[in-house]
Amino acid sequence: MANTIALRKQYSTLLDEVYKLASLTAVLDGPNELVQEGANANEILIPKISMQGLADYNKQTGYVAGDVTLEYETKKCTYDRGRMFTVDAMDNIESAGIAFGRLSGEFLRTKVVPELDAWRLASYAQISGVTTVKANLSDGKTALAALRAARGKIENAEANLATCYLFINPTVYGMIEDLDTTSSRKAIEGFAGIIKVPQGRFYNKIDLAASGAGGYAKNSAGLDINFLIVDKQAAIQYQKHTVSKIITPEQNQDADAWKFGYRTVGIAECKDNKKDGIYVHTVAGE
Repeated sequence: MANTIALRKQYSTLLDEVYKLASLTAVLDGPNELVQEGANANEILIPKISMQGLADYNKQTGYVAGDVTLEYETKKCTYDRGRMFTVDAMDNIESAGIAFGRLSGEFLRTKVVPELDAWRLASYAQISGVTTVKANLSDGKTALAALRAARGKIENAEANLATCYLFINPTVYGMIEDLDTTSSRKAIEGFAGIIKVPQGRFYNKIDLAASGAGGYAKNSAGLDINFLIVDKQAAIQYQKHTVSKIITPEQNQDADAWKFGYRTVGIAECKDNKKDGIYVHTVAGE
């Protein structure tokens, strides 16, 4: 009988990864040195200053007395998400370390980042008092007119366009770009940055799954966003608590397995006095 020799399986170190972009909203992460911890774990306090304007100077009595007030807005962190993964120690050996070794990176890239982007963008779109326009953009001319109207609203509110980021659907951006006119080029100039957002992350309202497979989905009443302008000076974007932990099989008291846990708590809000720095343009809907 001929010998039968089973060749040892070789596991490729290449991973068939899902296409995913890096975080698109990270540009709005603000300086946190002025943010105080709130009294409760899910709160932060944002300083707000108010004062009076000029008054007539009187040669006899001098200056008119003025008041200045420094108070704090209390903002609640409304994003608190997490997940714990378990990978059997033997499974990890058989897969040449890929199962656990690439788990955290793939999880952050394909699950955490897209959800966080979608949640942040939807959160800005849902803030009460920001400008919201609903209209279908059928061609480059209508898209250009809509963007120019948005720019005008932002600039007339005396917000600084140079600190505003334009988040825009790639198709809408392409329609404007294809016009290739002086006016179309001018319309997309002057922003702090232009970020093309895939439709899968760009809804004005989403649902976050509480259990099961997790993740997020477009809300049944949600609308696709055409573009969203956010002034970084207006945004309160802050991950107050982010923890990732790795538990080795030796430390695991319940099983011979690796454990990877991740939790993040954050906020995507707007300063009360700067709501004019956010402009939302969605499809018209049904």
